[in-house]
Amino acid sequence: METVTHHGRETAYDVADRGGDGPPICFVHGSGGSSDVWSAQHRLADRNPVVTLDLSGHGESDDIDAEPGYTTLSAYADDVLAVVEATESRVLVGNSLGGAIVMQLLIERDPDIDAAVLVGTGARLGVLEDLLDWLKNDFERAIEFLHGPDRLFHDPDPELREESIDQLRDTGRAVTHRDFLTCHEFDVREELSAIDCPVLAVHGEYDKLTPPRYHEYLAEEIDDAWIAALEDAAHLAMVEQPAAFNAAVTEFLDIVSEHGGDTVEE
Repeated sequence: METVTHHGRETAYDVADRGGDGPPICFVHGSGGSSDVWSAQHRLADRNPVVTLDLSGHGESDDIDAEPGYTTLSAYADDVLAVVEATESRVLVGNSLGGAIVMQLLIERDPDIDAAVLVGTGARLGVLEDLLDWLKNDFERAIEFLHGPDRLFHDPDPELREESIDQLRDTGRAVTHRDFLTCHEFDVREELSAIDCPVLAVHGEYDKLTPPRYHEYLAEEIDDAWIAALEDAAHLAMVEQPAAFNAAVTEFLDIVSEHGGDTVEE
């Protein structure tokens, strides 16, 4: 992986480029994750360079000393912005916490991008109090809960489920707990009108963590927004149904390109 140095730390990122002439896409993972969650999206690199990063304290990136909530969210936004600038990315894709980071960037930082994709996320991301308690005091129970029916996955291959469990363990309790606390405090419902680029809101039809209504709300409140529902998927729809997810992103970017940045709401 490559690194970019900013704010006294290094953020690790990877670029998959197979010679496509589309704009680079920067993918931002969610709570307890890493850039590995986007491995199936490397298939998009035939047309768009695919940029995946590890947020601070995840994967190969340096950690931060930050309180959960807005301070952590801002630090993660710094990570993403540094990678976007280093790679000249023109599209942002964020899952869950990653989607919150993308929204925060669009609202507060006004990055020079063409479009954004928000998957398995919402304008408010309240977390079940029991889950927050388990993340603090019984990490294995939290992991088991997250891998229950229709949370992270709908009906995953056992190997896929084990990879997800291993990823949370690799990230560790402290950082994952910080991530979920940061989600819990996130609320930009009154600020979505500030987002002025085309947005695609993608959700798995069975997602209990960020249900379809979260994405319907995003599509209603953001001026230039589409929505896409992926069948037989839950929260990590891009992992569980990668072909359908990649096709939705491709179609969306084709429309954005065709209309010069202005889509038609669905």
